[in-house]
Amino acid sequence: MTETSARTTASAPLVPSPAPDSAPPTAPEDVRRVACVGAGVIGGGWVAHFLARGYEVTAWDPAPDAEARLRRLVDAAWPALEQLGLAPEAGTDRLTVAGTLEEAVSDAQFVQESAPEKLDLKRELLAKLDAATPADVVIASSTSGYPMTEMQTEAVTPGRLVVGHPFNPPYLIPLVEVVGGERTDPAAVRWAARFYEVAGKSVITMDREVPGFIANRLQEALWREALHMVASGEATVRDIDLSITEGPGLRWAVMGPMLTFALAGGEGGMAHMLDHFGPSLKSPWTRLQAPELDRALYDAVVAGCDEAADGRTVADLVAERDQGVIAVLRATGRLPRTGAE
Repeated sequence: MTETSARTTASAPLVPSPAPDSAPPTAPEDVRRVACVGAGVIGGGWVAHFLARGYEVTAWDPAPDAEARLRRLVDAAWPALEQLGLAPEAGTDRLTVAGTLEEAVSDAQFVQESAPEKLDLKRELLAKLDAATPADVVIASSTSGYPMTEMQTEAVTPGRLVVGHPFNPPYLIPLVEVVGGERTDPAAVRWAARFYEVAGKSVITMDREVPGFIANRLQEALWREALHMVASGEATVRDIDLSITEGPGLRWAVMGPMLTFALAGGEGGMAHMLDHFGPSLKSPWTRLQAPELDRALYDAVVAGCDEAADGRTVADLVAERDQGVIAVLRATGRLPRTGAE
């Protein structure tokens, strides 16, 4: 997996703090102990990923049934992780569920926060993590949309706070987007990007904060248009899913939309494609303004997904998804690296 530098002009460039709070002394390659704070679908997925890579993982979540749910999630993910390839030291016995947040991070060498997407909660939790975590440790948030600048406002040492945005499930999808906030030390961003690479992730390091980051913005555009088509009766949930899985999704698994469109230009490449299809950009093919999520649309989408599931349980669908993604990763030679080398 390689690190990609993402450059965009959607917002002002990040301004590093004039005096970095700290520089992590533990090299990314030497990390052995990871703390995961928040053990829901995303946090639990991170736990499974780090365990499979051979790390010792301490998790914490305030829910009373958090440990039972987390261990079920890890057990369900493990068959897929075995196919991806486990590190020699990997094992579910390396998971410890702490009783308190402070206990979870007391000896951590890296912290992954995956709390619910509520800005006030993120601010408060990151401030608590900053206070409880050893001063030389980078803390990353799995937020799916909040800029770190908005989340690090209450932390005493915000220089070590970064975004490490994964894709669901983190144990299976390689991508993680890394970006700092206005008060983040650039060294912390570089450290986090390298750590994720060592941990088997495919990393995009963003130079600037963009609401929703990169992949979610693209995903959201498709999602909004899909909702418009359901709301207007133009397509069913099944039609929309088939249009991707049997159409452009097959190409996107090999190369992204930009190179895919470049090939549409034949020997002339992207230049010919833009000359030929550029005028269609003015055509009313998309409605990026989100539709009103009224009761009728809500019910139509839920019912459509129930129909598409065709009696399969969530566990059935998760297993089907995992096997499909593994097959694509294997077919395209992109299985993640294993081991906390």
